[in-house]
Amino acid sequence: MPPDCCRMKKPTLFIVFLTVFIDVVGFSIIFPLFPAMLDYYLALEGEDSLIGSLVAWLGKFTGGDKNAVATLFGGVLGSLYGVLQFVFAPIWGAYSDRHGRRPTLVFTLGGIVLANLIWVFAGSFALLVLGRVLGGIMAGNISAASAVAADITPGKERASGMILIGVALGLGFILGPAIGGLAYSWQLVEGGEASAGLALHPFSGPAIIALGIAAVNWALVIFRLSESLPPEKREQPPAKRGFNPFAQLRRIHLPGVPPTNLMYFAYWCAFSSVEFTVTFFATETLKFTPLDIAWMFVFIGVSLIFFQGGVARQLIKRVGERRTALFGVCSTLPGFLIIGNATSTEMLYGGLLLMTSGSGMTMPSLNSLVSRYTPGDRQGLSLGVFRSLGSLSRAIGPITGGLLYWKFDNSMPFWVGAAFLIVPFFMMLGLPPVHDHDKPIAVNGEQ
Repeated sequence: MPPDCCRMKKPTLFIVFLTVFIDVVGFSIIFPLFPAMLDYYLALEGEDSLIGSLVAWLGKFTGGDKNAVATLFGGVLGSLYGVLQFVFAPIWGAYSDRHGRRPTLVFTLGGIVLANLIWVFAGSFALLVLGRVLGGIMAGNISAASAVAADITPGKERASGMILIGVALGLGFILGPAIGGLAYSWQLVEGGEASAGLALHPFSGPAIIALGIAAVNWALVIFRLSESLPPEKREQPPAKRGFNPFAQLRRIHLPGVPPTNLMYFAYWCAFSSVEFTVTFFATETLKFTPLDIAWMFVFIGVSLIFFQGGVARQLIKRVGERRTALFGVCSTLPGFLIIGNATSTEMLYGGLLLMTSGSGMTMPSLNSLVSRYTPGDRQGLSLGVFRSLGSLSRAIGPITGGLLYWKFDNSMPFWVGAAFLIVPFFMMLGLPPVHDHDKPIAVNGEQ
C-alpha cells in the first residue's frame, strides 16, 4: 500500500464508519417511537388528516386491532426509508465512480443534516414524512462510503475494511432503536402543549441527537476526508444510469457478484423481520419494560462488536469469507428458533447471542466477497447495488414480520426467518473462488 494511503487510512475509515452508522441510525432510531407517534399525530390532526387516512387503510387489513395497526404503521414508515435507500444507493455509488467519493458524500450528508433538521420541527405528520423521504434518498450514500473503504484496502485486506462497515451497520441497526427509546424521555415539549406545523414536538429530542451526529459527520467529511479515488482510476466511459437497481445488477457481469448480492438480500430479509418483531415478542411474552428492551439492545450491540470486530476477522483470515459466512448462517438459524420459543429471559438472551454471532460472521463476509469480486473502477456501482438490496430487505422484513406476528402467531416470524435462511446457505456452496482485481479493467459498452 502506498505511504499516502497508509497515512489516510485510519481517519478515513473512522469517517466511513460514522457515515454508515448514521445512515442506519437514521433508519432505525424511529422504531421504538412508532406507537407513540401514531397516537400523537392522530390525536393532533384527527381522522380526516393524512395520518388518519393511513390508519383507516391499515385498519382494513387488521380488523381494527390497535397493536397490529401500530406495528404496520411502523413497518410502512420504515419501509419508505428503506425503499428510497434501495433506489438511490446504486445511483450514488455509480455517481461516485465517475465524479469521486468525497463530493458525493459532502452533498448527501448535507441532505441528511437537512432531513434531521426537518424532523426536529416536524410538528405535522406531513413534515415527518418529508424528512423521512429526504433522509432515505440521501442515505443511499452508504454505497459511496463502502467504496471508500474498498479503495484504501487492497484485496487481501479487504475483509478488514468490510468488517468495519459491518460493525457500523450492525451497531446502527441495533443502537438506533436504543438511542430513540432512551432519548424519548428528553421531552422538549409536552404532547398537550405541542402545535401542528413547523414546531417542536415530543419527538424532537431523538431528532436533535440524530441531527448532532449527522452534523459532526458532515463536518468531518468536509474538513478531513481526502478523495480516495483519483481521476485516472475513475470509471471510463460512464455506465448507463437508471433508477432500477435490479437492472444495474444485470449489467454487472462479474462472477460471484449476483449470487452474493442475492444472498445478502435473503439474509437481511430474515434478519430484519426478526429484529423488528423481537421487541413485541419480549414485551408480550416476557413482559419486558422499555428499560428491559433498551438493555436487550445494548447486549445485542456489544455482542455484535465482539463477533464482527474479533471473531469474524480471525475466521476470515484462517478459512476465508465463504466458510465464515456459512458458519454465520448455521449460527443464526438456531438463534431464530430459540428466540421464537423463549419462555424465559435466559433463553431469549441465549437465542440473541446465537443470532448476533451469526450476523457478526455473515455480514462482513458477504460484504468483503462482493467487493473482492469487483474491480476497483466499479466498486461504487457494485457496492451500491449490494447496499440497495440490503435496504430493500430492511423495507420488506419489518412489514413481513409484522404481518406474520399479528396474523398468525407471535413465534411465526422466527420460524419463517429460520426457514428462509436455507436459501443463502445453499447459494454459498456454489460461489466461485475469489480473484483479486489489483487494477481497474477497461469497460467497453454496457456493464
